[in-house]
Amino acid sequence: MAVPTPASLRDLYAPPSNAWSFVPPALQENSSSAPDPPLAGPSSSNQWSTRTAPNPFFELSSSLSGDDSGLDVTSLAKEFLAAALLQYATNAIAQPWEVGKTLLQVQWVPREPELSEGQHHHDGVDGADDDAELSDSSNENDSYFADPAAERPPKPPRPADEHGYIIRQSVLEEGTQPDYVIPVGSADGTWGMMKQLGGFRAEGWLALWKGLLTTAVQNALSSALQPAIYSLLQSMFSPFSPSFSSATGSSFGPTSVLLPVASQVLTGFLLSPLDLVRTRLIVQSSVARHRTYSGPIDALRQILAQEGGVRGVYLHPHLLVPTLLEYTLRALVPLTLPGLVAANVGLGAHIAPETHPVQWNIAELLGGVAGSLVLLPFETVRRRLQVQPRGSARPLKACVELRPAPYNGMVDAFWHILTEERSDLPLKPHPHKRRRRRSSAKGKDKEGVAYADAHQESGSWLRHSGIGQLYRGLGMRVGASFLVFVLALIGSPDESDGGWAEL
Repeated sequence: MAVPTPASLRDLYAPPSNAWSFVPPALQENSSSAPDPPLAGPSSSNQWSTRTAPNPFFELSSSLSGDDSGLDVTSLAKEFLAAALLQYATNAIAQPWEVGKTLLQVQWVPREPELSEGQHHHDGVDGADDDAELSDSSNENDSYFADPAAERPPKPPRPADEHGYIIRQSVLEEGTQPDYVIPVGSADGTWGMMKQLGGFRAEGWLALWKGLLTTAVQNALSSALQPAIYSLLQSMFSPFSPSFSSATGSSFGPTSVLLPVASQVLTGFLLSPLDLVRTRLIVQSSVARHRTYSGPIDALRQILAQEGGVRGVYLHPHLLVPTLLEYTLRALVPLTLPGLVAANVGLGAHIAPETHPVQWNIAELLGGVAGSLVLLPFETVRRRLQVQPRGSARPLKACVELRPAPYNGMVDAFWHILTEERSDLPLKPHPHKRRRRRSSAKGKDKEGVAYADAHQESGSWLRHSGIGQLYRGLGMRVGASFLVFVLALIGSPDESDGGWAEL
């Protein structure tokens, strides 16, 4: 009996489809034939899923909602909250150094502490006091033959104000120094000012985070506004010149840096009231009865009400000109100086971060140091002009010594800082003169005076120049640039710009 030949399976084979299917196939409900059994192994159709895997970090993702009805508001709120907390934590780490640098920049260190502004109105009294002191020291031997019952002439009274308080004659007088002011010249650097502020009784360690909320809000708004303004300017001017839309990090033409600089200057100008509020909050005293502003909102309200409103905050010459100059230099430094430094020190005239990462990092380090030398004097003058009141505002009671007389602009501030201040910080207290000393004590006092004069002669250049006052915080800037350089060397080139900000 012959065995029947089996039917061929060639007609029953259906090749799988290689096309991507974004929409699942519709189910055929009224089908007369039974569906084919599923094949074992991989799926027969390659379907692309439009949903991304959830982010394991805080369970955040940019996926759509489960019912495809719109954006997931909860997920977006979580993402926004996480970004805000990260931004706030980053600013909280850098804020103590920023507070120390700002206080050093606004601190007034006169060249002759004994000749303060109020002393010029009482030269006659001080001259009589010195004459009496000289007569006591020169005629000390004559007092041996004087009659002890005779009455001595009364001491001339020290000048006082209309309320009866003694007028302060020197910024180094401990008896007349306000209890909320840090001693002048007690810190020579950012770290030293941070320790002085933390250990000062009227301030404390929490004062290192003054103005933190305003700083975080300002940085967040700047990060959001600057790209938007740059895109707007690019869309406006790119039809007129194609070079506006093709700016790269290795090109240094005038058209390639014009739009980035303009966007940063406009951003800084729009946010300049917040920077003014931040500086005032950092400099003011933390003592409640001497505090001028209770918070950033109160500070902005008082400034607008007493110093000319919105027009005074934005367009006052003491605020507008320093703002435009500082943000112009701050934008030009990272865009131009690395290429100029690389071309002049032998690193190469046409290097780029993609082709020469090490040489580019060295050029950025040298350019950052050179940029700090150019930028810091303008930043210092701007901080000095920000803390002085305008209009009907009362003088700010600061935690550091401020100049009693206001500056009349940027040039006046530069001139007075260079000519009336000193740079040899920290200041060493001079030996105080006492009347009617014994011979042994007088000899020791003369030795102390000679030692102090020798110390002043050794540091005469720094003592007679205020150029060091224009560069307070330079060490912190150089240290931050070197830290970024080291991290860029040990990191991958793709992560060289992973969110590091300039301190």
